[in-house]
Amino acid sequence: MKVAVVGATGMVGNVMLQTLEERNFLITELILVASERSIGKTISFKGKEYKIVSIQDAVNAKPAIALFSAGGDTSLEWAPKFAEVGTTVIDNSSAFRMDADKKLVVPEINASELTKEDKIIANPNCSTIQLVMALAPLHKKYKMKRVVISTYQSVSGTGVKAVQQMENEMNGVKGDMAYQYPIHRNAIPHCDDFLENGYTKEEMKLAREPQKILNDTTVAYTATAVRIPTSGGHSEAVNVAFENDFEVSDIRTLLNETNGVTVQDNTKTNTYPMPLYAHGKDDVFVGRIRRDLSQPKTLNMWIVSDNLRKGAATNAVQIAEYLVEKGLV
Repeated sequence: MKVAVVGATGMVGNVMLQTLEERNFLITELILVASERSIGKTISFKGKEYKIVSIQDAVNAKPAIALFSAGGDTSLEWAPKFAEVGTTVIDNSSAFRMDADKKLVVPEINASELTKEDKIIANPNCSTIQLVMALAPLHKKYKMKRVVISTYQSVSGTGVKAVQQMENEMNGVKGDMAYQYPIHRNAIPHCDDFLENGYTKEEMKLAREPQKILNDTTVAYTATAVRIPTSGGHSEAVNVAFENDFEVSDIRTLLNETNGVTVQDNTKTNTYPMPLYAHGKDDVFVGRIRRDLSQPKTLNMWIVSDNLRKGAATNAVQIAEYLVEKGLV
């Protein structure tokens, strides 16, 4: 089982390697790819040092699986080249997510759609993954009509430069700015680029990707995405209007029985999800579950997950595990 990790030195790439090791994914040959300036450098994996190679060398090695986290431009150029030699690419960028010919996969929800012919598989946006993990079982039982999402996203979603900016500002050090404004002691309602419609790309991902994953374009989604000064973990305040009524106690039970979801919801003990405690964990945490008192058949909840784990690396590795388990690679 030859496995390539493209973007191995990045934040998500590092967590991919960590996740592969933790989950003891079967690898007979590991191929690490990063930028040209990193070629020849080494990365440790399971106590062994591996040299970083060029992306063309990785294609020539014909790995069974290539985990991509190197940006959309790299994915658009190189994922098809890997696919041509028989590699199955699991891509963490936005390059193929809304491509009608590519599957957008959260394993717990729609991995069964995958076939041997799927040589480029899209990993959803980090905020989307945690959202649909909580929504999927509720939609199945109560049928959603409209979802309103407000996100509180960590700087790690932007990358290492943003984390460094926040740390510099906390320590009173001048340095490179990932954002136009300070992030320390601030909240920036601007994740990704603005579009002509006034929304950001991040907000439109939250509006479109769930429809594809849940295979239902009748549900309406609207989002406001905000960057906050936390180093890891995304949070979402979510309001869901259903066609069918519900009992809050049944919602809690249903979510608690959902694989990959943990309910933390006890206001008497001040128990609710927080990014600080989601760090390094693969589950999606849901709390503050309560009826919207302003209109019928509507629910409020709070969803938190580690954006580098389930929001990126873990989801990609879980797809790889499914492909191996089902003999699709």
